[in-house]
Amino acid sequence: MTSNPVTLSRSGPVATITLNRPASLNAMSDEAVGGLDRVLDELAADGSIRAAIVTGAGKAFSAGGDLLQFGQKLDEDPKSLLATLKYNQGVLNKVEQLPFPVIAAVNGVAVAGGLELVLCCDVVLASEQAMIGDGHAKYAIVPAAGSSVRLFVKMPANRAAHLLYSAELFPAAKLQEWGLVNEVVAADRLLDRAMEIAQQYSRQSPQVLKHMKALARAPFEARIKEGLRLELEAFQTHLESRDLAEGLKAFREKRKPSY
Repeated sequence: MTSNPVTLSRSGPVATITLNRPASLNAMSDEAVGGLDRVLDELAADGSIRAAIVTGAGKAFSAGGDLLQFGQKLDEDPKSLLATLKYNQGVLNKVEQLPFPVIAAVNGVAVAGGLELVLCCDVVLASEQAMIGDGHAKYAIVPAAGSSVRLFVKMPANRAAHLLYSAELFPAAKLQEWGLVNEVVAADRLLDRAMEIAQQYSRQSPQVLKHMKALARAPFEARIKEGLRLELEAFQTHLESRDLAEGLKAFREKRKPSY
C-alpha cells in the first residue's frame, strides 16, 4: 500500500483526484475509501474549485473493492462488513453531490466498485485502452455501491442488465456506443482532454452549473436512495450463501469459481 492512497492536485479552479494504489490496480481498500472521503470533504468546502477530474495511477482506474480485505471482514465480523459497505455508499454519494461538474478520466480497467465510482461522475472520458464492466457476478458479490441502480439511470435498461449479468469487461468504444462513455481518447491524451473540458466548465457561471447539476440529479435521487438501501438489504441476505463463500475463495486461489 502506498502511504497516500488518494492524491489531490489543483490547477487553478480544476482539482484532480487520483486513486493511488497502482500495485493493486487501485483497489478500493478501507484506506483508499477513507482517503477519498477526506479529499471530497476538502473539495466540497473549497469555494475556488469549479470542476474536478477523477482518475487512477498506473494501468488501472480501479479494479473495485479490495476482495482480500472484504473476505477477511466477512470471516471475522459480517456486521462490520455491512457497516463498511454503508460507509462506502456514503463516500460515493459525496462524489455525485459535489456542487460542480466531475469528470471521470478512465485510464484503464474500471470494474465493480471502480465502475460504481465512474457512475457517480457527471461526464465520462475513457482511454481507448480502457476496459469497463460490473464484474460483481463473477465472484458472487451483490453490488453494494450503486451499480444496480445507477447503471439503469445512465444507460438503456437492457444494456445495463447485460453489464450486470455477464460480469464482462467491455472496451470503452462499446460503452460509448451504449451511452455510458462520452468520449474515447488516445491514452496519452486522456488527462489533457479531461483538463480541456474541465477548464471549459470552469469558465461558466459556477452558480448556474451548481443549479443545473442539482436539477439533473433531482428526478433520480429518491430512486438511487431506495436502490442503495435495497442493495444493502440484498447483501445482508446473501452474506451466508455458499456462492459468496465460493466466489471469495476462488478469488484468493486465483481460479474460476464453481457455482
